Amino acid sequence: MNKALIITGIAATALAGYVVYFDYQRRNSSQFRRSLRKKAVKQKKIKEEQEKKTKQSKLDAVKKALLEDLKKNPIPTDLNEREAFFMEQVATGEQKGKDNAIDAAICFYKALAVYPNPTDILGVYQKSVPEEIYELVVMMIAVFPPASVSSILSKGSTGLGDMKPTEEDLD
Repeated sequence: MNKALIITGIAATALAGYVVYFDYQRRNSSQFRRSLRKKAVKQKKIKEEQEKKTKQSKLDAVKKALLEDLKKNPIPTDLNEREAFFMEQVATGEQKGKDNAIDAAICFYKALAVYPNPTDILGVYQKSVPEEIYELVVMMIAVFPPASVSSILSKGSTGLGDMKPTEEDLD
């Protein structure tokens, strides 16, 4: 029992000594502070690169899965089929949401593609679908925008480029 107490005391003293030395160096040595900053910047760059690679690989996986699924199961063009297809895809997406996020997002994407007003359904998705799946749906829209979304985006971009701010807007 006495040996364990002595070993613990020595370890605590060594740790306290290192903390005091580190604090002294941090406060008094500009070279030490510079090296700490360099290490922090380097760690930040590494972290950003890893996040970028992860995001890119996730985007590639989503794109590949979406395009493969659209080739296997194309979106119907008949109005009557579209309504039934919408309900089927939403139900399937809700079921798959618990197991496979990408498959669920593909189902929600397909439902959005046949829905007449995609901005409304996106608002509903944002409130009701888990955040991870919603982000995947938004990625899919960015990768391969459905015709209904493409028409909205092209309408919105033509009108804004010609407008100039007025005096009232600047105030």
